[in-house]
Amino acid sequence: MVRPDAVGGLAYARSMTDVTGLELVGTGRTADVYAFGGGQVLRRYRDGGSAATEAAVMTHVRAHGFPAPAVHAATGPDLVLDRLTGPTLLQAVLGGELTAADAAVVLAGLHRRLHAVPPSGHARPAGSAADTVVHLDLHPDNVVLTPDGPALIDWRNATDGPADLDVVFSALILAQVAVSDEAGLAPFAAASIGPFLSAAGGAPLHHLDAAKARRGADPQLTPAERERLAAAAALVAEESRRGS
Repeated sequence: MVRPDAVGGLAYARSMTDVTGLELVGTGRTADVYAFGGGQVLRRYRDGGSAATEAAVMTHVRAHGFPAPAVHAATGPDLVLDRLTGPTLLQAVLGGELTAADAAVVLAGLHRRLHAVPPSGHARPAGSAADTVVHLDLHPDNVVLTPDGPALIDWRNATDGPADLDVVFSALILAQVAVSDEAGLAPFAAASIGPFLSAAGGAPLHHLDAAKARRGADPQLTPAERERLAAAAALVAEESRRGS
């Protein structure tokens, strides 16, 4: 990176990092992750969009004690982050180390901790009642079980909003998997929705329609995932009423 500027405590460089020769250690729907040395990784968004807002939200929640990777620099679509060690929550469940009920407790605990953080001042909050930070992608594959405890990654969707919207969004993501034909994942997802909603508390059903609309507008969803939204929303409603 070239000529970093200090903005909000972060280094914002004016040119992207050359990734030639860097080891690709992970890839997702929107980003690639490279080993960067010094216990860090470089996360690059393939669409070229700026990661500055995401970096600011992550720095904000960390300043309030929430477990997110430390951000060392933001450069256009690049983020330089601490490299977290440990399995994801999803890997731990599929490997038999944790049960679906265990995972539900971890997810609900992260929601409670996050929703104790004051709003970040995000320019585009999710709704008018933006009284806390919401992640809007808090699911088992975005939770890393580090030696220091669970940490939350992938903050691109994060903004300010109502806590119950974030909770029901997580339930909706789980439900989309539960109603899918993914034999290895669907049973776990189905078994975790009810315990998660019970552990998280609140009144998430009030925001189910908003979550469904926001999720449906995500351009990264496949056609099959979008088609399952109605069934997933119905399952969330059923599990919530069953547990009430």
